[in-house]
Formats: sequence, structure tokens, C-alpha cells
Amino acid sequence: MTDIATEKKQLRQKYIQERSHLNPIQWQKKCDRISLNLLKHPLIQESQVILSYISHKQEPDLSLLYRHHPIIWGIPRCQGKDLIWHQWHWGKKLRRGAYSIFEPYKTSPKIDLETVQLILVPAVACDKKGYRLGYGGGFYDRLLAQKPWQNIPTMGIIFDFAYVEKLPTEKWDQPLNYICTEKEIIPISGSRL
Repeated sequence: MTDIATEKKQLRQKYIQERSHLNPIQWQKKCDRISLNLLKHPLIQESQVILSYISHKQEPDLSLLYRHHPIIWGIPRCQGKDLIWHQWHWGKKLRRGAYSIFEPYKTSPKIDLETVQLILVPAVACDKKGYRLGYGGGFYDRLLAQKPWQNIPTMGIIFDFAYVEKLPTEKWDQPLNYICTEKEIIPISGSRL
């Protein structure tokens, strides 16, 4: 394992552990503040198709956003090393899939990728240059490196304690355009959009 990979692994453990120590009331308050910040943001208000995620391992939960912004949400389903995006609306059933993450059924309608206006990206931590620390599977870095995705704005979703000065990066890491915490939404200066 490289030094960067080891450092990322240690940071991942640190921030996941910090997240797991939030009591349920603190966690829900922070999640709701994140959703409220998103609901007020022009990118969210102007978008009709947004790719997002279902909270896992005490990630920020966006249920309040999904309930109050009834647009077409794209939720991923893992297929090998790729994410397949399916339409989802608040209240529609999901199944436990890869990594025990809730995901749409295979039979759910797929998202027309040309209609996607924003991607909300789950993260363990993000830094001031827009780099994110994920779980190490590389799903989002592979996705965001592909041509059709490079012109769609991206927003990392984290708790404020996981917004740090600088994360270790590797050549394949893809920076995000915005970071959303329970305190604010931060545009990343010099981002590609």
C-alpha cells in the first residue's frame, strides 16, 4: 500500500468514527440543516433531474430534501465497478444491494443521463480544493472522469467537521465544484464550472 493510500485509509477511519459518535438527535439536526441549505440553493431550485444517494453508515441523510423537492432523483445501483442510475421518488421502495447500501431495483426506470443537471456526491471528507475522500472504491472518481459527466456541477455532501484544509490526493481523484455542510454551501474557487 502506498503512503497516500495508507494516509487516506487512516483519515477515512478517523472521519467515519467521528461521524459514528454523533448521537441520533445531533445527527438528524445536522442532516436537516444540510437539506435546508440545499433546498435554498439556486442549483437545486433550478434542477429537475439530480443524481444523489441514500445515506449509509451515518452519512448525511437527505430525506428532508427528497420529501420537499419532488423532482426526478437519480439513485445509484452498483453493477460491478460502475454505478447505474435509476429514477427514484420519495417513498418508492428500495432494496439492500452491494455493500448493504439501499438502491433501486434493476427494473426501475433508468435516468436519461443527458437530463442530469447536478450530482450530489456522498463523501467521508472534503477539502478546500474540492477533493473528496470516499470509501476507497473509486466509483465516483471513475464516473466524474468520463466525458459526459465533466460538465455537470458536483456538490460534495459532508458534515462540517469533515471539511478540512487539505486531503491527500492521487492522479485519478476528481475535484468537486461545491461542498455542502450543515453550516454552508461553499463554491470551490478555480473549479471547472
